[in-house]
Amino acid sequence: MILFLVFVVAPIIELFVLIRTGQAIGALNTVALLILSAFVGAALVRRVGARVWSRFMLQLQAGKEPSKEIADGFCVVLAGALFIAPGLVSDVLALLLLFPPTRAIFRSYLMRRKGLGGLGRTRVIRATYGGRMGGGRMGGTVTDTTVTDTTATETRGELDP
Repeated sequence: MILFLVFVVAPIIELFVLIRTGQAIGALNTVALLILSAFVGAALVRRVGARVWSRFMLQLQAGKEPSKEIADGFCVVLAGALFIAPGLVSDVLALLLLFPPTRAIFRSYLMRRKGLGGLGRTRVIRATYGGRMGGGRMGGTVTDTTVTDTTATETRGELDP
């Protein structure tokens, strides 16, 4: 049923909205609006994605469970895919996934789902290495791979009954 909605109903809705928009503001203006929304969407996804990534890395470095950040990352990736898809309705949905208040609603739905591999119940493993762990913004190379200390913690979150 979901595949039917995604591959049949959603494109029909997108076409209807595009035709009505084209009738209201003109075909060239509609195409320009689609191109502009793709560029603005890509910039927003990059900016929000960088913030989500930094929060994810901070949670990992602190040895905490990054399940909220994983769900946020999924929302940002989904928003990016929706911006790539041509259409105005998908762009509006993508914007809703990027703004923190509306993203929190979708994130709470994701965290409640049992079929997502246990976002609410994970194992956090923290290791201390003998050397420096990279220096770039997105990580880097490990200078010394000797593990000097490890701890493992099992956490139970919202998925447990």
